Amino acid sequence: MAEVVSVDGDGVPIGKTKLDVGWMAARSTEVQLTGVQLTTTHHPPFPPSAPWMEAAVPGTVLGTLLKNKLVPDPFYGLKNESIIDIADSGREYYTFWFFTTFQCSRSGNQHVDLNFRAINYSAEIYLNGHKKVLPKGMFRRHCVDITDILSHDGKNLLAVLVHPPDHPGRIPPEGGQGGDHEIGKDVASQYVEGWDWMAPIRDRNTGIWDEVSFSVTGPVKIIDPHLVSTFFDDFKRVYLHCTTEFENRSSWLAECSLTIQVTAELEDNICLIEHLQSQELKIPPKTRVQYTFPQLFFYKPKLWWPNGMGEQYLYNVEVTIDVKGYGESDLWVHKFGFRKIESSIDTATGGRLFKINGQPIFIRGGNWILSDGLLRLSERRYKTDIKFHADMNFNMIRCWGGGLAERPEFYHYCDIYGLLVWQEFWITGDCDGRGIPISNPRGPLDHDLFLLCARDTVKLLRNHASLALWVGGNEQTPPEDINTALKQDLGLHPLFQCCGKFGTSAEDSLQESKDPSQYLDGTRVYIQGSMWDGFANGKGDFTDGPYEIQNPEDFFSDNFYNYGFNPEVGSVGMPVAATIRATMPPEGWKLPLFKEGSGGYIQEIPNPTWEYHKYIPYSKPGKVHDQILQYGQPKDLDDFCEKAQLVNYVQYRALLEGWTSRMWTKYTGVLIWKTQNPWTGLRGQFYDHLHDQTAGFYGCHHAAEPIHVQLNLSTYFIEVVNTTSDELHDVAIEISVWDLDGTCPHYKVTEKISVPPKKVLSTIEMKYPKSKNAKPVYFLLLKLFHVSDTSIISRNFYWLHPPGGDFKLLEPYRKKKVPLKIISEVNIKGSSYEVAMHVKNASESTKSESISHSRVAHKSRRQGDCRPDLTRQTLVSEKPVLSTLRRIFRGSSSLDKASKVAEINGTDAGVAFFLHFSVHKAHKEQDIEDTRILPVHYSDNYFSLVPGESTVVYVSFEVPTGVTPRITLHGWSYYVEGTTVF
Repeated sequence: MAEVVSVDGDGVPIGKTKLDVGWMAARSTEVQLTGVQLTTTHHPPFPPSAPWMEAAVPGTVLGTLLKNKLVPDPFYGLKNESIIDIADSGREYYTFWFFTTFQCSRSGNQHVDLNFRAINYSAEIYLNGHKKVLPKGMFRRHCVDITDILSHDGKNLLAVLVHPPDHPGRIPPEGGQGGDHEIGKDVASQYVEGWDWMAPIRDRNTGIWDEVSFSVTGPVKIIDPHLVSTFFDDFKRVYLHCTTEFENRSSWLAECSLTIQVTAELEDNICLIEHLQSQELKIPPKTRVQYTFPQLFFYKPKLWWPNGMGEQYLYNVEVTIDVKGYGESDLWVHKFGFRKIESSIDTATGGRLFKINGQPIFIRGGNWILSDGLLRLSERRYKTDIKFHADMNFNMIRCWGGGLAERPEFYHYCDIYGLLVWQEFWITGDCDGRGIPISNPRGPLDHDLFLLCARDTVKLLRNHASLALWVGGNEQTPPEDINTALKQDLGLHPLFQCCGKFGTSAEDSLQESKDPSQYLDGTRVYIQGSMWDGFANGKGDFTDGPYEIQNPEDFFSDNFYNYGFNPEVGSVGMPVAATIRATMPPEGWKLPLFKEGSGGYIQEIPNPTWEYHKYIPYSKPGKVHDQILQYGQPKDLDDFCEKAQLVNYVQYRALLEGWTSRMWTKYTGVLIWKTQNPWTGLRGQFYDHLHDQTAGFYGCHHAAEPIHVQLNLSTYFIEVVNTTSDELHDVAIEISVWDLDGTCPHYKVTEKISVPPKKVLSTIEMKYPKSKNAKPVYFLLLKLFHVSDTSIISRNFYWLHPPGGDFKLLEPYRKKKVPLKIISEVNIKGSSYEVAMHVKNASESTKSESISHSRVAHKSRRQGDCRPDLTRQTLVSEKPVLSTLRRIFRGSSSLDKASKVAEINGTDAGVAFFLHFSVHKAHKEQDIEDTRILPVHYSDNYFSLVPGESTVVYVSFEVPTGVTPRITLHGWSYYVEGTTVF
């Protein structure tokens, strides 16, 4: 039933075997057998029959019930309201048995452990009739030595009785942040009682929610190695430190050979051994010892950098132990990145400043709760989630304190994609001393349990390069005794208290103090709370936020946010219409009522389903006029959601551009509340729970690029942002304004400029809005390019109106039929598709002459003279395009056959506005079927092309077995059905 490992005369091979298939479950009150009986004489039938059912392990009780269709989908419509809450059913209702079998036997001096990486909240396990009680706590590992209770024939019966949290709480009629706050008395996730962005989770996430495995070792076991790198001579000299524990389980003295090996992966899976060191160690019987390897020296190793700063290079570190007379006893492997994180309060801004490998990094990222509210966690979903964040050009994720201590798989992909992680412990203001009513100020009831879980979490995660800092809690600090203990446990090694360059004094510090790998962590700062010590006002006052729609220009104003680093600023997040239809019944497709109040401000009144899913309005009466209605009254759901995407794009691009405009002069960073939803929520997200992106995703993608050209919406000066460590030389900006008739009333190319590293350069004012003939709605295209070869570094497209105007003229613009030409090239590997979509706006501009950037760079032009550029992105003929695509997809033998040309006919000249691709099944089985194939990664989407302009969008996705995909192009002029182009 579970994963089977073949057994021979030598026993099971050394290593770990996951137990993630073949589980059954039943409600404890419906099973009239003991755990001893279940694992000896009366094991459940297979296939399961009532009360037994197939179980989701790893997963939760509610996930298992949903898997067996015994409850409706709690994320669909109002179905969650029909599921009994644990407060009403009692804890016994969600107390469940989980059962499986696995094949394992041992021989000689082998030892076998049964491992639970996390259980919520407590459990008893029975193996072959033997009982073991697992202690409480959602965030702790459990390791049980089962060597002596394995079955002689190799078939082992395992039953686990899982109990819910001790204080699941009750949900007040008005809801609230963390319900009645009772969950805060346990060391568990607090979001499960509901929040202003989340409905309650009825079982409070009870279950075996993380990895289960058994591991086989010889007489000596490796326990929790700690890797630390130290740097000298401006990162030219690097030392790798490693401390680990070894446990000798045998009854005799173990003479051991310890080996640490560091390899660098080259191309074609070839590895280069960078270091190989062996040591001898004798371990007394039945003893656990700590051992520190002699430090390993590296000269100019490849460094790990965050997203946007460089390569995320990871070395492979292996620790092995061989026992004399036995052979290899245990092996531990980990991907490790050489990097140094420094964090301090910036004297210029008061915000917290991070340096990576000596380079300051301007933080632009988002808040994260967890991937899925039913804890249906998987490597595949984690990979998509984290890659999405990297695709948005983010460089940090904050794991909010009411959610999870995230899993190693989450951190693995943050290592891969370069996302720094701010990890909080399980304290929130609402459940731990604040809130309405005031919650328990002492935090969890069992402080020792909290600290045990915290220390175990540190050991689980500390070797990941992406982990940037530990934080005690969200908008609150832990109780004084816990906070003091965490400060002491997570104190920095003296070497990591140094700032700036590392020279002789730092090396002396290393020699005089104990090895840094002997610390619990010692390499990252601990901050007591999310609004302390360089975050928000630094004093714990509520100075994060705001959390609603804003006027885009306000993000650039002097008084929008007064502190250096905002850990939470949030806004809207309406998904596309297909997601609404897929997650709600027809009554949930009704648009909000737009109720006019005083001052002409509109109040949006959502339908009950939207309200339940925490819809956040696109208006703020008294401050922000409705941003949907500025495009005209929405006609239906599709129209509303399409206009919402326009707002999403503008809102989040302005937010990040406004913050970046004050890089280092006012701000050191910002984290958006929040990047995604762990359920089908309707606020604060860049992609929905089904993994379809909103347009806000691509607003962030452009705004947060490392080198960026932007318009300051307050001053209307054009700015160039350089977040890299290199000076930007020999560049210029092309500025073109386009009206709704397809003409270009304003065109300018700046003189050559240089932008220092880590700086924002304000260049020239965009004066067109002040001109007498400024149009009521117009498009602005900015291109930052290299003068030498006309290659584009950054491109930014705006739709704008003069002060006091609106975008209602874009409604009749939908009647425009702008011709497009699309060339697609596909590379198929099994179920994976990689498609290059070359899209050209085939309409002619009103100016017949076309010039290239190379000519512009050497010849100045008068302001207002429209000369659409021909860059290397511009389609000149089909042949060069296909040549480029062949280089992209080299290795495919059928590129010519795979290419396809599609044309969207039209006779209107103008901007092809707000184009976006989506991927679907070629044939749908029923009218109500959601045909989207998700997730999909796009190099860009929700883009616009001026006359004569072209771009290439790269699309990658996987298709289910037996499904043929099609790619559809939508646009402002054909937003409902779209046009199939592949």
